[in-house]
Amino acid sequence: MTAASERDPGLQPERTRLAWRRTTLAFTVAAVLAARQVAGGDLSTAGLVAVALSALVWLAFLRVAHWRVRALGAGPRPRVLSNRAALAAVACTIALAGFAVAMVV
Repeated sequence: MTAASERDPGLQPERTRLAWRRTTLAFTVAAVLAARQVAGGDLSTAGLVAVALSALVWLAFLRVAHWRVRALGAGPRPRVLSNRAALAAVACTIALAGFAVAMVV
């Protein structure tokens, strides 16, 4: 038997699933705050573009997070997060931060 087959995941998939949900909630709050900035009306054209792109990035992150949460609930041994999905999550996070800076400036 290999070390991987002996491993008992215990509650690790559940904790990871909850972490993805918390991160999604934080991402949603950031997107809502961006939308609120638009409602204030004192936003430049570049700021409006940044808000629109933030919404797209938010949707992309929701897709990655939903896929991961479903994969974690698929069985006792969930699949490892792919490099592509990890890169997408990181890119969404960095993009959202960049758009937030563009809205403020």
